[in-house]
Parts: sequence; C-alpha cells; structure tokens
Amino acid sequence: MHSVPDKIVLIGASTGGPSQIEKIIKSLPKLENTSFIIAQHMVDGFIPSFAQRLQDKHINIISVVENNNILKKAHIYLCTGFTHIEKQNSELVFKNKACDHNSYNPDIDTLFNSFVSLAKDIKILCVILTGIGEDGVSSSKELSLNGARCITENESSAIVDGMPARARAIVPNIEVYDIDEIAKIIYEFCE
Repeated sequence: MHSVPDKIVLIGASTGGPSQIEKIIKSLPKLENTSFIIAQHMVDGFIPSFAQRLQDKHINIISVVENNNILKKAHIYLCTGFTHIEKQNSELVFKNKACDHNSYNPDIDTLFNSFVSLAKDIKILCVILTGIGEDGVSSSKELSLNGARCITENESSAIVDGMPARARAIVPNIEVYDIDEIAKIIYEFCE
C-alpha cells in the first residue's frame, strides 16, 4: 500500500465538537505522512462551510469526502453520511452514501469500523471527542482490540460528556486527557 498514509488520525465528535476540532487543526504541523478523517455530527449543508472555515486557518489540505475519493497522504477529510474506506489494489478509497433521517450524520461507527482490519498495518490514532450518545464507541473498542491507540476527553474538558464517558467505560486501554493534551498528543503523533 505505497500510496497509503503511514499514520491516520480518526476523530469522532458530536455536540460541542467543532470548536474542539478547530483547536486540534490549528495546532497541527505541516502534514507529511499522516492523514486525518473527521466525522463531526452536523447537517450536510454545513459541512462544506465548516471545512472551508478550517481551511482558512490552516496550511494542510482540508476537503469534504466524496464517493470514490482516494485517501491521500497529508490531507484532512471531513465525512458526510455513511462514509467508509475500502482497500482497492494499493490504495484506500472512500465510499459514501447519504444517511437516512434517523441516522447520525456522519456515522462515526461506520467510518471507524472500516479501519479495524487496517489497524495492524497502519498506525491509527482514534479520538472520541465531546458529544451526546455513543456513536463511535463500539468501533473504538474494536480498533483498540486490533492495535489502534485510542484517546478521549476527560469529563471536565468535554463540552458534553456522553460519548467520552461511554468510551472511558468500555474501550480497553483508552487514554483520557483534556483537549489541550489531546491536541499535543496528536501533534506528536504527526511528527
């Protein structure tokens, strides 16, 4: 998989996530062999403007995932709908379809689960940020069991401590930090 990034950061967030994600993105170095894939619960119509807002503040390429995009090194992707990754020859390709009105948009578990089989071959840092509910928690558990490093926010840092609290309860070996420490860990992971 020569065109695949050496390292991937997966971020899942819901209520309160945009400001936390912005803090992380603003703290990043120029990416070389690391790519980011972000699933922030948000109405489809707002995701492109969120991507543009992040791009305006950063040197790395930030874009919204489209069906059949190839995962490239040193890119930051924002997901919509049901986005997952498929291995095709020496590349990883995004597949996505719209969520129905009863689903999370984007669906964190769908994204994270698609990386479980890759966790032994690629360094993966899985991050669960603030949010209501438990989207992304069961897939984070699977990622952790398959060798990915998983981190989440502590109670005082999370704007809404639903997803982080569930992750702290069920994800083996999960590391718990405040958002500033998470940003620092992600920065170090990218170097």
